[in-house]
Amino acid sequence: MWLGGNLTGSSTGATFPVQDPATGELLAEVADASPADGLRALDLAVSVRSSWAATPPRERGETLRRAFDLVKERAGEFARTITLEMGKTLAEAHGEVNYGAEFLRWNAEEAVRIGGRTTTSPSGNGRILVTKEPVGPVLAVTPWNFPLAMATRKIGPALAAGCTIIVKPAAETPLTMLMLGQVFADAGLPEGVLSILPTSDAAALTEPLITDPRLRKITFTGSTGVGKLLVRQSADRLLRTSMELGGNAPFLVFEDADIDAAVDGAMAAKMRNGGEACTAANRFYVARGVAEEFTGKLVARMSALRVGHGLDEGTDLGPLITSVQRCRVHELVVDAVKRGARLLTGGVVPDGPGTFYPPTVLDRVPPGARVLREEIFGPVVALTTFDTEDEAITAANDTEYGLAAYFYTRDLDRAVRVASALEAGMVGVNRGVVSDVAAPFGGVKESGFGREGGTEGIEEYLETKYVAL
Repeated sequence: MWLGGNLTGSSTGATFPVQDPATGELLAEVADASPADGLRALDLAVSVRSSWAATPPRERGETLRRAFDLVKERAGEFARTITLEMGKTLAEAHGEVNYGAEFLRWNAEEAVRIGGRTTTSPSGNGRILVTKEPVGPVLAVTPWNFPLAMATRKIGPALAAGCTIIVKPAAETPLTMLMLGQVFADAGLPEGVLSILPTSDAAALTEPLITDPRLRKITFTGSTGVGKLLVRQSADRLLRTSMELGGNAPFLVFEDADIDAAVDGAMAAKMRNGGEACTAANRFYVARGVAEEFTGKLVARMSALRVGHGLDEGTDLGPLITSVQRCRVHELVVDAVKRGARLLTGGVVPDGPGTFYPPTVLDRVPPGARVLREEIFGPVVALTTFDTEDEAITAANDTEYGLAAYFYTRDLDRAVRVASALEAGMVGVNRGVVSDVAAPFGGVKESGFGREGGTEGIEEYLETKYVAL
């Protein structure tokens, strides 16, 4: 683990294994951080809190810029590690490295743009001075599906704002984060500003930190269930929280859509990261008049994907992260078929090592199927048809989630109308990928609150202070 800028073992000496999901082989044993390690990291974060906050913004930005350069310089090593511990293809891993690095560059530039304002009081009896200050020590809990990008998306703005930060990476993918710790050490980040604590028992590590009055913020990316638990734990101390939680994104294809473009967008929205993404399109609603054409072309594209180890040349789809996740994905497919859905391709668990699952397309999925209600997190498309725009919007919004939504149309009036009607924090219009470092990422309803990225992202790590002069 990285504790105070140094690579060290757990205080208990305990370790846990990290495995390649494509083979089941052991990749490494990593330190299993204890609650005592977490409190030690908080001690360090508190001890350097004031000095890091007082570091000139330009210097904080230059540290992030050096980290960006080092990530890009070590892109090959990062990409290979991501593929080995998470399973995505090497090409996608390189894409994540580029995407993740951009959060460091973006926030290096944002560090010197933290604003404030001064105005004369309307009564004329003084001046109003508004300043922005770092919120204080932060706990960041990151997921396994984008082990680099989800970390830099939190670390970048926290450091730019002048906060110290403790990161608890996912147990499935700690190796990428440990490499990032080395990057920051080499970039000259002062000791104690960033600690990285892998653990096999997240609750045991985080609960003492959340209840400690010195911690001032928690930021989490992961499931809605865990997010709710963390919010409840944080409520007693009114911790600042930002939660990027689950999704169940609809993908709407209207009768006036460019069908070839819509199929391209569907592949991007569904199969990015093998479907293991909170922004992944799960529920596909297609206008009845173009359903046959769209479905046929989508099935052809899905069936042509090559499944294999992410490091193998020509692989399009790697394994799911664990056998537990594969079982859950398959249960959703089986449930849909039992309820009357047609299985057009895939849907069979392959023999052999690794947690692979084939690209799968389900058609005529009935409303009661679990695959329409639950986040899939796998390479499964669930198709159904609609007759009217209102029917499509109602179906799209019929979920407790509200992270991302996608639709295809050539009608400008419809594009504006539907984008406004969809209950989601992010909407892709004739686009299958919405993530952008310069845009605010986040959701509504049970997909969480707060935003990451864009000019809004750094605000999550700043407090507003009013001084009456």
